[in-house]
Amino acid sequence: MNRLSKWASALFLSLIALISQPVLAEQFVKYDNYEIHYNAFYSTFIKPDVAQAIGIQRSKRRALVNVSVLKIKDGEKKPVSAFVKGQATSLIQQSQNLDFKKVDEGNAIYYIGQFGFTDDQVMRLSLEVQPDPNKPAYTVKFEQRFYEE
Repeated sequence: MNRLSKWASALFLSLIALISQPVLAEQFVKYDNYEIHYNAFYSTFIKPDVAQAIGIQRSKRRALVNVSVLKIKDGEKKPVSAFVKGQATSLIQQSQNLDFKKVDEGNAIYYIGQFGFTDDQVMRLSLEVQPDPNKPAYTVKFEQRFYEE
């Protein structure tokens, strides 16, 4: 990974951390010894140069889904890799598959997927997250309303 990509990834992850904590305050589910953290936000929250460096399309009608998985062992939480897939579906059943990009910074691992929406649209997000390839995937479902900016 070249120097600009590393810088852009670090900036992107910092931005996600800043956005996700105040807005969604610990949005996660716990399965077995895993915490699956997730949130969705507008693609325009990402600066243009950072979005370009990591291949994110910015638009007033695009949103991002951020997923991270922490494994809990002996009271400590450690980021782990996972297989992540999902769908974003409107209330009239128009569905989009989410292609997730893995961002691995060593001490933080994130999966970013993107989807389109129309103004004042509720999207149902369904995620399948599989941190252990020898066990079935965990399901995460949530809804969120999006507005054009």
